[in-house]
Parts: sequence; structure tokens; C-alpha cells
Amino acid sequence: MSATVVYSATGKRKNAIAKVRLKPGNGKVVINGKESLETYLASEFQRMDVLKPLSVTGTIGTFDVQIDALGGGKSGQAGAMRLGIARALVTYNEELRPTLRIAELLTRDPRMVERKKYGRKKARKRFQFSKR
Repeated sequence: MSATVVYSATGKRKNAIAKVRLKPGNGKVVINGKESLETYLASEFQRMDVLKPLSVTGTIGTFDVQIDALGGGKSGQAGAMRLGIARALVTYNEELRPTLRIAELLTRDPRMVERKKYGRKKARKRFQFSKR
């Protein structure tokens, strides 16, 4: 009995975290244990964005992807999934790193929501100024 090799990594974006596991298979993507990528992400752009690391490296259809996504919204989770898949591919084959680096798929997006300041409506929005 041989153990199946699983390549895992974690991706983060905004307040979302995605734990990604790749194992050799036929390209099936399962999110949170039950949902497919098509039902979980309504936007075609987000679905393509999540699978971009696989298409750039030419490994689409060779791995079954299992993702646990938590926190944030759908957009942040999609970005976290993309980063997690890219990092897992690097653990699978270190020679894919330059390809993923050129496509800017290994860079964690540092942008976060700015906190609301006291005395203001939002982070930067002010109340209307009245001279008199």
C-alpha cells in the first residue's frame, strides 16, 4: 500500500485564509469539503484567477485541489486560493518558481482595509466643512 503524496500550502489575502492541498488526480476542485469552484465563486473572472497558477505552469488537470477557505469575502478568498495553489505548486516542483514569479503569483498582496478613525465617518471621509 503506497501513500498518496499531498502538497499543501497556505494563502492569505485581506482577511481571508485558504489552506490548499494538491494531490495527483484529474483536475477536480473542492472547496470547504463539498462545494465545487463553479458553485462557490459566481464570477468567471475569479474562477479563472484561482486556477491561473495551474494554467501558467501547464499542470491544469493533473492535480485534485482541496481548499479550506475561511474569513473575509469571496474576492479575498479567491486571492488567497490563488496564492495557496501557487505556493503548493512550488512545494511540488521547485523548478516552477521562476515561472510563477514572472507571472507575479507568488507575491502576497499586502493591501488591507484602513481602519476607521474617530471623529470621521469612515477611514478618510470627513463631515462637511462649514466656514460659517
